Amino acid sequence: MYVLGIETSCDETAVAIYHAAKGLISHTLYSQIPTHNEYGGVVPELASRDHVRKLIPLIRQILQDSRLAPSDIDGIAYTAGPGLMGSLLVGAATARSLAWSWDAPAIAVHHMEGHLLAPMLETDPPEFPFVALLISGGHTLLIEVSGIGCYKLLGESLDDAAGEAFDKTAKLLGLDYPGGPALSKLATQGKPRFQFPRPMTDRPGLDFSFSGLKTFTLNTFQNSNQSQEDKADIAFAFQQAIAETLTIKCKRALQQTGLKTLIVAGGVSANQEIRRQLALLGSKEGARLYFPRPEFCTDNGAMIAYAGCQRLQAGQTQNLEIFARPRWPMNELLSL
Repeated sequence: MYVLGIETSCDETAVAIYHAAKGLISHTLYSQIPTHNEYGGVVPELASRDHVRKLIPLIRQILQDSRLAPSDIDGIAYTAGPGLMGSLLVGAATARSLAWSWDAPAIAVHHMEGHLLAPMLETDPPEFPFVALLISGGHTLLIEVSGIGCYKLLGESLDDAAGEAFDKTAKLLGLDYPGGPALSKLATQGKPRFQFPRPMTDRPGLDFSFSGLKTFTLNTFQNSNQSQEDKADIAFAFQQAIAETLTIKCKRALQQTGLKTLIVAGGVSANQEIRRQLALLGSKEGARLYFPRPEFCTDNGAMIAYAGCQRLQAGQTQNLEIFARPRWPMNELLSL
């Protein structure tokens, strides 16, 4: 079974082809960073228009690169949410139209399920059950996973997600968009001069809160000389606080569930300091850690194609409606 995966949830247009037996055949991505850079963040209307311009050419390209014809495609998977409504509709409408014209089934894929299953694309994938830490621009989630679609929410962000906190903090420090990678790069030049709080680690539970940390960073910056050295030291302290907070919560989740496997996925999972601290946690707790390779941490079509393939193989399909949900709880997904 060849499955075409389409990802247009935000500011990256991505497509991929996955085969049930052969694995990932090909994937490609167009980033809109240059488009949004001058605005310091994603402009939804511009994102939607760029998806309209780029999606069909990318699909043509990947079919050509894979030496496949439309008649070879056995199913189409597309991101239906969560995400920006306009961007989601571009992918959903395109996928449904192609499915109808190619006489192939289509399946709506949950964006965060795509991230959760991204480590399955590696040569040594994790086995169920496991704990998943999903850290992306809009979500910070801890989930107990017993199978595809069998998700128990353990904790989530009550306000800003970790990725949002990275981006907003980078902006207040005057860094370019995208802010997260820029802040992480600046942090490598910093020293441990400031001590930032580890939010919600002094109380039981697995929920997160990062808006207060963002405010603490702002106050620290305003009370400093705002030199390049200050910015680097603040970036260092901020990143350490995020990484240690995530690590503390993951330790609690592993101990609470009794599981010894942790997968970490989503755009923020590419952060090297977070990976380093979680790897140390794995060594201390005797737990196996799984990360997707960096190209599959951020939004990509491969994870959507893989997730869609699993559901299509299980007999799940969508009807002819163009389905898009900018807010879509994971607990509504069907189990396989």
